[in-house]
Order: sequence, then C-alpha cells, then structure tokens
Amino acid sequence: MLALLFPGQGSQEVGMGRDAAESSAAAREVFQVADEQLGFALSRLCFDGPEESLRRTELQQPAILATSIALLRALEERTVLAPAFVAGHSLGEYTALVAAHALALDDALRLVHARGRYMQEAVAEGRGAMAAILGAPPAVVERACERAREETGRVVAPANYNGPQQTVIAGDTLAVEVACDRARDAGARRAVPLPVSAPFHCPLMLPAAEKLWPELASTRFAPPRPPVVTNVEAAPNDVPERIAPLLRAQVTAPVRFTEMVEALRDRGVTHVLEIGPGRVLSGLVARIAPGLQRASVGSVRELEAAVQFVARAA
Repeated sequence: MLALLFPGQGSQEVGMGRDAAESSAAAREVFQVADEQLGFALSRLCFDGPEESLRRTELQQPAILATSIALLRALEERTVLAPAFVAGHSLGEYTALVAAHALALDDALRLVHARGRYMQEAVAEGRGAMAAILGAPPAVVERACERAREETGRVVAPANYNGPQQTVIAGDTLAVEVACDRARDAGARRAVPLPVSAPFHCPLMLPAAEKLWPELASTRFAPPRPPVVTNVEAAPNDVPERIAPLLRAQVTAPVRFTEMVEALRDRGVTHVLEIGPGRVLSGLVARIAPGLQRASVGSVRELEAAVQFVARAA
C-alpha cells in the first residue's frame, strides 16, 4: 500500500524543477500556472535563484509547492498513481491537498504565498527563534519548554515532532535558548539553532493565522481523494469542510510528523514515496518506522526508479 509525502520549508535548492520542466509538458504547465497566478517568474527563481531570494519565506513556500507538483505530474505521465493516503510536512500539507484533488493548484499557490508573507510579518526580526533538540524523547523537550516558559515568562513550545529523538522548538529567542539549556540538562545530546526567519508553528504565529483565515474560508475545497493525513490531528481527513479550519490551526500548532507516519503504518501503508526537492522526510521516516519501504523523487533521473517503486507497492 502506497502513501505520498511532500516536503516543507528548508528543502529548496537553486535549480529545482528545471529538468522536470524541460522534459515534461505536464511539469512545464505547473510552472506556467505558477508564474501567471503569482504575477512574477517563480519558475526562474526555482531554476536560477538567487539562493537568497529562495530563502525568503513568501517565495520559498510557493517555489517548493510548485516544484513538488511538477515532479508529481511528471511521474503521473509515466505511471498510474493510486496512493491510499497523502501527507505533507507543514507547507507540504497544501501540496498534499493538490495531489488529493481537494485544492486547485492556482488556489494553493495563492494561499501559500500569502501564508509565507503573513508568517514572516507575524514576529519582528530577531524576536523569535527555532532549535532542533536531538537525542531526547518528546516528553523531555516538552518539559524543557515548560520550565523555560516558567523561568522567562515568554513563549516557547514544540513546533515539529520529527522523530522519537528529534523535536524542533519555536518561540521567543530568550525562551528558546533557555529551553535548549534545560533540555541539555535533562540529557539531550544536542540543541541546534536553526537558520530560519521566524518561529513557525507556535503561538507567536497567531497574527498570521488570523490574517490567513479569510482567504482559507473563501477558498473552495473538494473532498480529498485519497484522504490527507493532517499535521494537526495526525489522522486522515476526507471531509472538505474541515480543511480550512485545520489549515488555520496548523499555523500555530505543532507538526505531528512522528504520529502521522505511525498513522500511515498502522493503516497498512508499506511504501512511502517522497515527492519534491530534498530527502528530509525520507530520512525522518527511516527513524520513525524503519519497516516502511521508502523512496524519493527530487529530479527527473529518479523518476524511473520511482515508477518501479510504485509498481512494487501495488
């Protein structure tokens, strides 16, 4: 049984999607839609950079979404895809909704462009931070955040549950630093500051969620086919009326990726295919559920291997 996964921020690289656009008419059309919908040459940004622009949240999010869907369309030209579930990490949930025919591509591009802008604007530069806590179970990290909130009176909370021994935290810079210290005190192997522009998936993102809500509420969503395993609930959703509220909650809630992968495994998924730039999610899956077969498609040269992988999952 097959599931598709789509990456979030941090997976971008200059040149992504170029080979797909050059070799696949369906992939090329995705980038054409993106350029027209956004009113600027997103395709050129993906293909040629500069890297500094690709790191900007409001550009990075539509760029990764467009590249992921372009690779999906190129794969669909070569084989019939019939996944039992789809899912994505943060931004990748919007890509998953497009893959599940629940959200039109142009609407998804519009939404993530706005989402990225609102998330960047929500917290003044320098006020927020994120860090990855490695070598400690989630309960230790949660307790470290709790202690940091008590000591500083400021916001810090788990933002991404990425594995049994990897949790990303986000919040006010001082509180994040204190939480890192408390996690190390409790036995965490490392606490690594992340080079991000804002503290995503924590209560500091509430202004972004409020700004995004009118756009989500006015967007038409169709029933996801197949169901989308959501970030907020770590469970499959196929009810269109629930999509907008879940995407609103996702802005401030942690990404429960560990539980999402476990939910796929527990529902009979045996093969997981990551589609999009980078291989971050495949690496996380290997640590969460090593029994799952996994592969990734980040370029045209990986498409044929993906076709064989999909055949084995049938």
